[in-house]
Amino acid sequence: TTNFLHGIPHFAISIAAQQGHEIVAGLVFQPLSDEMFWAERGQGAYLNERRIRVAGRHELADSVIATGIPHLGRTASEGYMRELDAVSGQVAGIRRMGAAALDLAYVAAGRCDAMWETGLEIWDIAAGVLLVREAGGFVSTTGGSDNVLGSGDVLAGNSALHGRMLRLLRETRRGGGAS
Repeated sequence: TTNFLHGIPHFAISIAAQQGHEIVAGLVFQPLSDEMFWAERGQGAYLNERRIRVAGRHELADSVIATGIPHLGRTASEGYMRELDAVSGQVAGIRRMGAAALDLAYVAAGRCDAMWETGLEIWDIAAGVLLVREAGGFVSTTGGSDNVLGSGDVLAGNSALHGRMLRLLRETRRGGGAS
């Protein structure tokens, strides 16, 4: 929303359908590039009409990681800065683009290798969570829980990078820093 309001051409429309406690369909549409990322539970993830998969990279040193930096109205910026310092010392690049729904869609499409962010709303992540899972990726909270939609904290990537990022974030939160 902030990107859209400021005329920054990196924003999306994100819609998800929930049945019970499960997201069963999701769509992230970037109208300026005419890219529609969509998924239906059990049917895979797509960019327009082409099937997408998460990236196959296994090493953090080769990876580009998306994130969102806490801003006015968000908490835990000191802890986040420790995480950012630890992660940036381990990866090929960090990207802060300002659109969590697109960050997740980019992970699903293999454009970004992983992403993490905290303090999000369900409408920011519901469709993207399904996209990543249907593209073969793993999604949890930044602490490792499955309660992503309830917490607003998300960590997404392929199996190898998700695990490596989860360990790195946990170590940093315990005060161990990067290893």
